[in-house]
Amino acid sequence: MHVPAGGAAGPLVVSVCRESGEFGRLAGEWGELWARCAGVTGFQGHGWLHSWWLAYAGRRDRLRIVLVRSAGVLVGAAPLMRTYRPGPVVVALGGGITDYVDVLVAADGVAGTTPEAVARALAGGIRAVARGAVVDLREVRPGAAAFAVYDAWRGPRRRAAGSVCLELPGLPMEELIARVGSSRGQRIRANLRKLDAAGVTVHEAAAHEVPDAVAAMLRLHRAQWRGRGVTPEHLRPRFAAHLTRAATAMVAGGEAAVAEFRVGGRLVAANLTVLSPTLAGGYLYGADPALRGTKVDVTTLLMRHGVQHAAGAGRPVLSLMRGAEPHKFHWRPEHVANERLLLASRPLGPVLHARYALAVIRTRLSRAAAARLPALRTWRARLHGLRVRLRPGA
Repeated sequence: MHVPAGGAAGPLVVSVCRESGEFGRLAGEWGELWARCAGVTGFQGHGWLHSWWLAYAGRRDRLRIVLVRSAGVLVGAAPLMRTYRPGPVVVALGGGITDYVDVLVAADGVAGTTPEAVARALAGGIRAVARGAVVDLREVRPGAAAFAVYDAWRGPRRRAAGSVCLELPGLPMEELIARVGSSRGQRIRANLRKLDAAGVTVHEAAAHEVPDAVAAMLRLHRAQWRGRGVTPEHLRPRFAAHLTRAATAMVAGGEAAVAEFRVGGRLVAANLTVLSPTLAGGYLYGADPALRGTKVDVTTLLMRHGVQHAAGAGRPVLSLMRGAEPHKFHWRPEHVANERLLLASRPLGPVLHARYALAVIRTRLSRAAAARLPALRTWRARLHGLRVRLRPGA
């Protein structure tokens, strides 16, 4: 399929990748495109997406990656699959374990293109692969290229609320501390001094060291959350396989960092940070439960490391990702809402609007539950304390 570029360059050529092997072979040119995109995150890197497909694709899932080239150069990509939930739907690769979803659009005018022309070409390609299905893109971050595809869409479309992510500006540690007020700031500075006094060392794994580092991080993560409601997916073999494979490729490509923290040579914590030119985000960490009785504050430890990847590398955003864990709010982060983009052909308008209505209802129910969450956490903590006091020998 050919789409006029609207400039001096020749037509944009749109194709569709349908095979896993072909997707794997795209790694090189996908990485070159990723580096030319504005606003992408590490979740749009080939390492994350291809690994996710290998780990999570089901029997009824069909790969449908829309590719746009100009003069043989890859200038746009929409990593999608066609599935059934229960009706036919086209969704982004990454599923529920991906915090930010997007398409890739070269922002630098390579091969005589413009981002607007590439977005229009992607919209046309997505419309072709979505014939008979609604397109449902969840967790689209503000400023994402997917909004240009949404604007170029011909047919019914709706925007719904997605998850809220917590973000901090990519400022040096002292400026972040100044944002939280004098009392909290004094505690953070004290925690930083304790980290130095404890002799905490940091080692960032090279690509060949990532498999062992990820395995250790997941062991610590399981231990840290034991008895406290760990996310079930984090315990599953497919998640471990995906994270190991993805992180290895991402570290090699500069799209992630896996850090190990030691005290006296003993591993006490590890974390995975997702990287892009504009964002550093802490995706997952594990910490030895024994640290709770020491002077090593895990939140401060991880924040200091995140700041090094954000402000220290000129990235304007330090993302704390999804999740409303209480320790994140100590830093007074900004609440940044992802969105859900729904697209369809005209005959499927009623199906799209029904899906949109269901999304709105679920969002309202979720927010109502979240409003009650602090009270539920308080009662849970009280019950846990009561069980501890009633234990024999307590």
